[in-house]
Amino acid sequence: MLRPNKHTHPDKTIINMSFLLLSYIKKKRLEKYDSLLEYAKKSIEGGHFLFLPALNLLFLLGLVEYHAKTDSIEYVGINETI
Repeated sequence: MLRPNKHTHPDKTIINMSFLLLSYIKKKRLEKYDSLLEYAKKSIEGGHFLFLPALNLLFLLGLVEYHAKTDSIEYVGINETI
């Protein structure tokens, strides 16, 4: 759910999960997919449901990349070329 309503718990949204994942990946720079999923499960109750949509949002924003050979997620940040 990208657009919260009055019945949505603020901590159980895709936006919040994306924030948690991004802050975790940003510290490590490169993290295995499985350990990132475990972090999501520990962070929020029912986090395994929010994990993939939140990760997809980070991909769409261009903040992370997936490396298939190592099965890991890398933080690439925003390219600031001005």
